[in-house]
Amino acid sequence: MKNILILADGPTARNFLEWVNKTRIADNQYQVVCYKEGVFPEKMSHTTPLYHTDPTSYSKLLALMSETKFMMVFIVMEEKDDALYSLKNVRQIDPKIRIVLLDKWDELYENTDNTTLINEQQLMASHLYDHLPNVPVVAQNVGLGEGEIMEILVPFGSSYSYRHAGSIAQRKWKIAAIYRNKKQIIPTSATMIYPNDTLLVIGKPRVLEGIYKSINRRIGLFPEPFGRNLYLILDLTHDKSKALTYLKESIYLMDQLEKKLLFVRIINPSDFDLIKILKEEEREDIIIHICYDTIGIMTLIEYDIQKFDIGLLLNSIDTFEKLNLVKEIFELKKLVYLFGDKSLHSIKESVVLVTDEAEMESISSTAIDFSESLGLTLHLCDFDPEGDFKSKKKIIEHYETLAQIFNYEVVIDQESVNPVRKLHSLHNIIQISAFNQQMRRKSIFNFISTKVQNYLLTLEKYPKILVPVEILTK
Repeated sequence: MKNILILADGPTARNFLEWVNKTRIADNQYQVVCYKEGVFPEKMSHTTPLYHTDPTSYSKLLALMSETKFMMVFIVMEEKDDALYSLKNVRQIDPKIRIVLLDKWDELYENTDNTTLINEQQLMASHLYDHLPNVPVVAQNVGLGEGEIMEILVPFGSSYSYRHAGSIAQRKWKIAAIYRNKKQIIPTSATMIYPNDTLLVIGKPRVLEGIYKSINRRIGLFPEPFGRNLYLILDLTHDKSKALTYLKESIYLMDQLEKKLLFVRIINPSDFDLIKILKEEEREDIIIHICYDTIGIMTLIEYDIQKFDIGLLLNSIDTFEKLNLVKEIFELKKLVYLFGDKSLHSIKESVVLVTDEAEMESISSTAIDFSESLGLTLHLCDFDPEGDFKSKKKIIEHYETLAQIFNYEVVIDQESVNPVRKLHSLHNIIQISAFNQQMRRKSIFNFISTKVQNYLLTLEKYPKILVPVEILTK
């Protein structure tokens, strides 16, 4: 049993005692000292002793504290002098006892060892400030109290809404819980985040400040929330003949986006004349780095991604495959842009092929965000050889709902055709698809499959945006 002494006076003390009485803790035993009427609540538990004595009197307080071994003293007084004398008396009686003092006067106290000061003015100002718009709510009395625990409301139009938690890179921070309709949800990788959800996040305070700003920005900041900037990998072993084309296409994409940087990593630099031409494209927002060492390339790429806040990696299918980037990039939760035979300059439409419902939900906001940023018409294509369109009804409704929320038109195409053949017949498109660690490598046998994942690295006709999606198996 922990004995706690409360020296009480005034309305604040009365409210505090009401809270203590309402939320009683079995292992706590309270004793209250009041020297004025009206402070001790009428409905206070009969197990809480009340002493009508003056805590500013050293002898009276000594007599009380000598009878019971208190582990803690609360001083909640209305008058400044009463609080100061009470604090002085308690310290003389027991220099090591823990004291919590309500400070209404912003006073400089002597000997505050083992004393917690609750500044009433700062506390009230902080609570008022928390209710201002665009201000994150941080836990001030939990952990370090420096903002490492934060509560963030997901607004409509946020780039975080309609995303699975597993698709969001959480480095140096974590979504610990989601609150929806007055219920707590412990998120898994497959948990969808909806508008009006409240996220309880933990992490480094500076990181959380950036996350707060990112969540409260409207969609249209592609490639966020996967990261901010673009990263082009040019492996001159495979990309030599098209290196300049890939660089210019990457620059074109960056120029369509809002305040992004393009970082270029050249590996296996075998043609110095070509490198000189590539370096001529450098400018303030285009930074080119060259790697002459062939050892530890993946470690270097991962370092670049983290250092430069990369959200989208651009590379050829050959480089993506030969460097075995699938697993590493998926684990880093980054978007991938695969170059195609058609340049992005000529693309007019973006295409999402209907597949698994969870995958479709997870990539939906990215598809709309990218398409809107580049001024493309987004087509949701339900290509089914058997014409089974009813089973995809929920997916269609999900995209129609997002289209209405973001005021962006999504064209629904439904045809009874083989999706691979139909997709191959389309022109001037970019495909947006989910990818995971099981994505198949190039193979002619993939063409007999109707699964999107099986031919993402096979068809090179058009460029692709790959969205990392981690869905838990049932």
